[in-house]
Amino acid sequence: MSNFRWTTTDAPDRRPALFDAVVERKIGRGAYRGLEFLHVESRSLINRVPRGGFPFEYTINAYRGCSHACTYCFARPTHDYLGLDIAGDFDTKIVVKINAPEVLRRETEPGRWAGRPIAMGTNTDPYQPAEGKYKLTREIIEVLAERRNPFSILTKSPLVLRDLDLLSEAARAAKISVNLSIGTLDPDVWSRSEPGTAHPRKRLDAVRRLNERGIPSGVLMAPVLPGLSDRPDQIEAVIEGAAEAGARFITGVYLHLRKPLKEHYFRWVEAEYPHLIRFYRHMYGSRSYATPAMRRRLGRLTGRFIAARGGPTPERRNADGNGADKTTGPDDGNAASSEQPADDRQLSLFR
Repeated sequence: MSNFRWTTTDAPDRRPALFDAVVERKIGRGAYRGLEFLHVESRSLINRVPRGGFPFEYTINAYRGCSHACTYCFARPTHDYLGLDIAGDFDTKIVVKINAPEVLRRETEPGRWAGRPIAMGTNTDPYQPAEGKYKLTREIIEVLAERRNPFSILTKSPLVLRDLDLLSEAARAAKISVNLSIGTLDPDVWSRSEPGTAHPRKRLDAVRRLNERGIPSGVLMAPVLPGLSDRPDQIEAVIEGAAEAGARFITGVYLHLRKPLKEHYFRWVEAEYPHLIRFYRHMYGSRSYATPAMRRRLGRLTGRFIAARGGPTPERRNADGNGADKTTGPDDGNAASSEQPADDRQLSLFR
């Protein structure tokens, strides 16, 4: 199994190898039918991201690729680095770092690690369906809780509720947060853009149950898709749902597109919403972010709807551990560009 350029046995073009080996390939069966799991032995687990532009410095990602199949996922280009397709391969070929808990235990040994906060979910979802099979995220949390190490989790999956007991224990030992990504409650947009994810209402229920157990939880309303999920009534629906779920905060972020993700997303728009393709090519053809005017509009809408529910006045601040874009690039889990526009408003909803 040496035909992968991202292992020590085959790393041409002077690209650094990420893993020691692809140990085994497993074809998914039953609930995992249609998936292929590539078991790898990771050289390291804790990744340090470039300074500046991010509300976190260290990340952990136990998986690469994600069967949630979100068409807009920022992490898709990481499969391109591996020599895999950012479309179908990203959705179905899941890289599993089978030695992740052991590596983390070694890297966080007393005297070796300073106990800095660690973010999970910055690349691919730590509670994607593969976690139900491999339980790597649970074992990682066990290590972090044992070390009393602060951490944050960003996920789209109510599977996080499986670990309520462990997360409650971790919350008593260190500062943690578990936040749910909910870009829209619109059933058409959700089912087309995130076909492998749980219903957004189930994610809101997860926010409620996490907060009831004393685990700080909020909502990342991202990405908001221009022309698809950014009508005032759609924005208001997410904020209302987050408020009812007792979310500690809500942050709204517009869609961010870089190559090669940009053309992948454009193909999806052309197939699913052909009347919008000219709009998207005009808006994102020469840029990665929505226009400043659109971002300001989202900030005003979010602030108005939060204020209507008794929330605080909108203010500029960093997201609570999970507000930055997903990761791309050559390093194992390294972060996307820090071009997040400075005028994006990160809004809090405290209950």
